[in-house]
Amino acid sequence: MAPPERKSILLSFEKPLVELEARIGQIRELAEENDVDVSTQIRQLESRATHLRQEIFSNLTPAQRLQVARHPRRPSTLDYIQAITDEWIELHGDRGSGKDDPALVGGVARLEGRPVVILGHQKGRDTKDNVARNFGMASPGGYRKAMRLMRHADRFSMPIITFIDTPGAFPGFEAEEMGQGEAIAYNLREMFGLQVPIICTIIGEGGSGGALGIGVGDRLMMFEHSVYTVASPEACAAILWKDAGRSAEASEALKITSWDLKQLGILDELLPEPVGGAHADPLQAADTLKQAILRYLTELSAMTAESRQQLRYQKYRKIGVFAETAA
Repeated sequence: MAPPERKSILLSFEKPLVELEARIGQIRELAEENDVDVSTQIRQLESRATHLRQEIFSNLTPAQRLQVARHPRRPSTLDYIQAITDEWIELHGDRGSGKDDPALVGGVARLEGRPVVILGHQKGRDTKDNVARNFGMASPGGYRKAMRLMRHADRFSMPIITFIDTPGAFPGFEAEEMGQGEAIAYNLREMFGLQVPIICTIIGEGGSGGALGIGVGDRLMMFEHSVYTVASPEACAAILWKDAGRSAEASEALKITSWDLKQLGILDELLPEPVGGAHADPLQAADTLKQAILRYLTELSAMTAESRQQLRYQKYRKIGVFAETAA
């Protein structure tokens, strides 16, 4: 996993918790300076801090969950790959443009000794890295690289695992000129025909077509504080109300949280996060993800390729279906 940064990054709703933890630290320092035993009081305050953290993170609004999903220290695709695989070889290039898109990484790995192909969006850890990786917004070459690797997986009967974490596909002029929409649409069509198991997990932001470009699978999982949306709340608010400042209202209306998507039948499994978010304990989050992937690999590998394709088709045909009844 990436080494933790020294400077803490706090979200607005964490302020009461931070104030309480600062108070605990002050009391501990004063007790040490004056050689006073306040261990009982410290334990009480720490217990109170634990309950407060649980209360805060169990009652987050959609807009607050979006903040957690965008947290700079949230584990990334490469973090999870490092934590859950025995071996990893990154592969580069789409074999077409002569370039490599660092916003979408992929390669061959061993998971508990089993060969798999892993793909995922990759954001940066700081401003420089984010610029280099275009904030996880992949270009057409990134999606074509992903399809090249997925075909490789299909040819050699290796399951495909994808990690989704992007605000959306890169919307720049050059990307549109190179066929951004066509590249994503092509991936959508081709992924339905792949014969190997495909397991997709939203680890952070699942934004628009950028998420769908590697998001068609037999199973779709999502971390508790991740989001999945047709457009960012800011873009939605700007389009509907000409006011990006109403993004919190848009977050509610869009039904972007894992709980919403589970209720709507889009999500197969909601993965619990450590209290405080995946960034609070990345190794625990990685273990939760790994166990879920292994479980689904066992289940899907026992099925025939035809059964998996039919399951995949029916899964997406059912999304958005509803029945109206007379009042």
